[in-house]
Order: sequence, then structure tokens, then C-alpha cells
Amino acid sequence: MKKILYFAAAAVLAFTACMEDEIYKGPSSIDKVVFTPEAPTSLSEVTVTATVSGLQAVTSATLEYNGNKVPMTGSGSTYTGTIPALADGTEVSFNVTVVNDADFTTVSDKYTYTVGDPATDWSKVKLNEVYGAGADDEKFFELWNGTDYPVKLTGVTINKDEELTWTGIDGEVIPAHGFFAIVGGKGTTPRGFSSGFSAKKSVRIDLYNPKGELVDYFQRGDKGDSGWGVSISNYSGSWSRVPDGIGEWQRTDAFTPGEANSTAAADDDYVKND
Repeated sequence: MKKILYFAAAAVLAFTACMEDEIYKGPSSIDKVVFTPEAPTSLSEVTVTATVSGLQAVTSATLEYNGNKVPMTGSGSTYTGTIPALADGTEVSFNVTVVNDADFTTVSDKYTYTVGDPATDWSKVKLNEVYGAGADDEKFFELWNGTDYPVKLTGVTINKDEELTWTGIDGEVIPAHGFFAIVGGKGTTPRGFSSGFSAKKSVRIDLYNPKGELVDYFQRGDKGDSGWGVSISNYSGSWSRVPDGIGEWQRTDAFTPGEANSTAAADDDYVKND
């Protein structure tokens, strides 16, 4: 009789243990999700950290953002993943998915942020090189960005001889510490400038930000009684700021649209330098 009782008790214990194993198999819990920095710019990678709890071990953690999936790394209760730097104005939505060794899947709430660069410091955006000696489709104005962030040119305008000759559109951007060349006069290229430009006539080129504020200018020669276009000494090279962006205007034999200016330069008595 005692043996029967022992066997019965053992069977109950075994059944209870099995029941407990089944009871405790369940999904993991994602207790917290944080991301840094909280105000990302277009230069920022965003680190997402998830804190997880549960009795089952985590077999995979995945960060999903804007339709992209990134495996997260970590162990125990902490897992991290990285969202790469994205363009200014990008709206980002992301969540975290965890799978444990009981094959349960847990998905976090969605989190959002918008990439935002600081306001453009227009004092560091300059006319950097101008060239008017070649054929119309070779002539150009070049812009320089001395800031740490890309500068959008939407709404930026350039006047030549006090008349509008070019307006920036969506998608036109000067890279951080980079250059943007506007190539082609008299409408000879799709995104060139509409006016002519002669290397042997007086000229005034003004750069305005989207608010209509004067940012920078280039002037060679003076306005005459009948306007700009007064005949002066011809020059076959370009006029460049040397060094780029911060230097005075000088003559350079080389012309380098979209690239760093030549440092082989000479003064031009016709050019105005404040």
C-alpha cells in the first residue's frame, strides 16, 4: 500500500512540474525602449535600447524603422540597434520585436521622431567662384557652404546686374563644407542661369537667402550711367575666393566648378573686396 502511495505522489509531483513548465512558457516583456539622441540631426545615428524581461531567453531582437529591419545586439535584458543618419526633415517611425526560445514574439509600441538640422547660418554661405569667359554653356556661378550641415537652396535667388537670373528649387543642396555649381548662361542648360555673363564687362552678382536677405555678392567694375555692362579689361580665367569661402576675390587661371578653388591667384583691380 505504501508503494502505491509513493508512486501516486511521484506521479502527482511529475505532473505538477510539467504543468508548471507549461505555465511559465510565455512571451517576453519589452519593459522600456529609449533612443538617443532625442533630437537627431542629419549627422546623427540614433541608438535604440530595449530593456526586456521574462523567464525564457531571447533568441532574437530586431529594430524596424520605416520598413527597414536591423538586428539588435545584446544579451540578458538589454538589446541595442542603430538607425543610420537620415536626411533633414525625414520622419522616422520604429519599433522593436523580440522572439524568445519558447517561440513567442513580442512587439513594442511605435516610437517616432523627425530629423531636424539647425537653422542655416547664412553668413557662412558664399558666392565662391564665377566664370564668364567661355561659351554660354560653360559659364558658371559657384556657391560654397561653410557650415556643418547641408544647405537647401529652395527659394535662394541670384540676381545678375540687379535682375533675377536664378532661383533654387527643391532637391538642390550644397553639401556641408562643399560646393554647388550653377552652370550655363542664357538658358543653355536646364538648371543654369537665365542671363548672359561677359568677362569683359562690369557686372554685379547678388546672392539672397529664401527670406530675400542679401547673403553675398561679387562685383567687377562699376555701374555706368546706362547700367551695368560697361566695357572693362577682359580676363579668360575665373574669379575665386582664395581660400574658399573666406578669402578675397582674386583672378585664377584655372576654373573649377564644384571643386576647391585654385590657390594660384592674383589681384584684380576691377574687383570689389570689402
